Amino acid sequence: MTDDEQKLKEQEAADEKLINDAYEKLINDYLNSRHRKKVDLIGKAFNFARQAHKGVRRLSGEPYIMHPIAVAQIVCSEIGLGSTSICAALLHDVVEDTDFTVEDIENMFGPKIAQIVDGLTKISGGIFGEQASAQAENFKKLLLTMSEDIRVILIKIADRLHNMRTLDSQPANKQYKIAGETLYLYAPLAHRLGLYKIKSELENLSFKFEHPEEYAIIERKLEETRVLRHQSFDEFTQPIEAALQKMGFQYEIKERVKTPYSIWSKMQKKHVSFDEIYDILAVRIIFTPKNREEEVDECWKIYVALTKIYKYHPDRIRDWLNNPKANGYQALHVTLMSKQGLWIEVQIRSDRMNEIAEQGLAAHWKYKEGAEEDGITEDETELNEWLRTIKEILDDPQPDAMDFLDAIKLNLFSSEIFVFTPKGEIKTMPADSTVLDFAFSIHTFLGSHCIGAKVNHKLVPLSHRLASGDQVEILTSKSHHVQPSWVNFVTTAKAKAKIEAMLRRANREIQKKGEEKLENWLAKYNIEQSPAVLDRLCKMFDVTRREALYQGIGENTFLIGEKDIDEIKGKKKKHSNNNGGGWRKFVPFVKAKKEEEKKEEEPELFIVPEKFNRKKPIYINEKNIRQYIFPDCCHPIPGDDTLGYIDNRNRIELHKRTCPIANKLKASFGNRILDVKWDMHKTMFFDATIRLGGIDRRGLVNEVTTIISNQMSVDIRKLTFTTEDGIFDGVIDLRVHDRDDVAEIIDRLKEVDDLKEISQIM
Repeated sequence: MTDDEQKLKEQEAADEKLINDAYEKLINDYLNSRHRKKVDLIGKAFNFARQAHKGVRRLSGEPYIMHPIAVAQIVCSEIGLGSTSICAALLHDVVEDTDFTVEDIENMFGPKIAQIVDGLTKISGGIFGEQASAQAENFKKLLLTMSEDIRVILIKIADRLHNMRTLDSQPANKQYKIAGETLYLYAPLAHRLGLYKIKSELENLSFKFEHPEEYAIIERKLEETRVLRHQSFDEFTQPIEAALQKMGFQYEIKERVKTPYSIWSKMQKKHVSFDEIYDILAVRIIFTPKNREEEVDECWKIYVALTKIYKYHPDRIRDWLNNPKANGYQALHVTLMSKQGLWIEVQIRSDRMNEIAEQGLAAHWKYKEGAEEDGITEDETELNEWLRTIKEILDDPQPDAMDFLDAIKLNLFSSEIFVFTPKGEIKTMPADSTVLDFAFSIHTFLGSHCIGAKVNHKLVPLSHRLASGDQVEILTSKSHHVQPSWVNFVTTAKAKAKIEAMLRRANREIQKKGEEKLENWLAKYNIEQSPAVLDRLCKMFDVTRREALYQGIGENTFLIGEKDIDEIKGKKKKHSNNNGGGWRKFVPFVKAKKEEEKKEEEPELFIVPEKFNRKKPIYINEKNIRQYIFPDCCHPIPGDDTLGYIDNRNRIELHKRTCPIANKLKASFGNRILDVKWDMHKTMFFDATIRLGGIDRRGLVNEVTTIISNQMSVDIRKLTFTTEDGIFDGVIDLRVHDRDDVAEIIDRLKEVDDLKEISQIM
């Protein structure tokens, strides 16, 4: 036997052991669960999948079958589903990656498993294919199959979680695409389905791959402060334990530490440093109720006991016991003042509530008496309500993929408020909902004819934001119809989708008129209405979609005349037109001269060639920086975590990885994302802004400007300071080489007395 054959044999034996160990763990976990024991069915699915994927390896080098086993393991032990879902997870890649069909699976495993596998096959390839519209289509399929069988999405989330855990083996641009898509869609989906633990892990992994350095810094700081945290926890919980024992409860007290992602999010939102985040530690009390029927009362008893030991924060009591969140979450949160002078949040839950908090809706099914795993007929009203909303959005086709994703996203990630109807019925609405959202949530007719409302018996406009506990009476008028301005202030997906659908119907008539008008005009000058001509017209008027062109012509905001014929026929380029083309066509008083001067200075933008290696990073340096587009949304400068996006004209835009627009692009156009590295040598200047706050005194501004301008030789472009009651607030615009300069300036400014808060805004 040659060395190669020997190695191959050893490799096969090692693979065999790896696969068998993983499968054994899955079966043991399944046998320890509360489901009916259908081990034979799972064994059959495992052997079938193993045979189908034989000889195939993942990018990481391990046998491919390890992936389906890992997904099945997550489905079983982390989401708590039974045999049907475990089999579907084992088989989820068979139809897509091998020659077997859904019919084969139906013949072997029955219609239920086949239906789930079919649903999972339709939504493979991230969620998304090559173009955005295809991606949105795929996402629609996902939601449609989900509304038929929720297990499809639960397995899809498990699949995504395993892909995120093994993302190391992918190239950087793929990592950003997958991490961005995860943060934009899968984490909110997991949140909405109550899979809190999985949601946190998905967010954390996305953060780790998108901002590796910042992730490492926060991890290190959490490690450094660990001993102190344990100490605070022990001191804080000692008297609580004594009280619980005295009351005779069976309990467990856990220390909950904020995840790196949520710490970082808070640092970004509030512009604060790690040391200024005070709620890193929270305490969770999980008890086994003496009597299942009285678990809510027992939560309140524990709360009363706690408030006898510590003072509580009156504005920070959250009661989700009697009104659980839409994803099933139930708990009582109270914030107490510890002896060290820190506010610490305490979450009080029964063991059942804790399981629902971590495993989401799947855990509900366990607690229903006699609920058979295969016959889940749930009266999950909140979930069904949500799925119904999603179906309604799917029924109104949205032309733009990004809008569609936004509409769904609006519905995924919202905290709730409770509002009352005039008859005293309670309605759950997303936080920040307006009167108009409430009207549409009751009935489309009410929404479309709404003229205002009475909130707590006071007249308010349509845009009035509702708060928990409001009683709302909608006022309507039959002569009143949907207005375009409504889209700007409604916040729920349902209202937005309905308003846009009604406006689209109205716009279609205008577009039709515009199309006829254009046809007649082109016929008059013997110009054929070809796609090329329409594209040139779109370019002339700076619009991307033909519908927008027809709309403009129909409304008479776009005007075309004889002087445009050469340009339409492609004989004359846009910028040679004295009037500047584009939007100047209908804002004639803006002269295009400056535009032309600019054109001479601007170098050509880099156009991505057809055979462009998207896996390799692009390096930005002083020579090529002007060949890329810097959009206004996020203003990246050297030192920022940055990515590239190939736009519709094959030019490259640069975005910060944290930019909200970039998050949408990663989720919708994943295949156009590039990895970007900076290769700058501190010769060019970029804009940055820092905010200061503190106690006002004479000479303070002078000290600040001396440090920045004289000691560090950095140019200040703009300085604004305002003072009120001895407290000042300032914003400084600087010209810096990169983010390191900004960090250095902030460190130097921290030495100034009376400067209490310093943060970078841009």
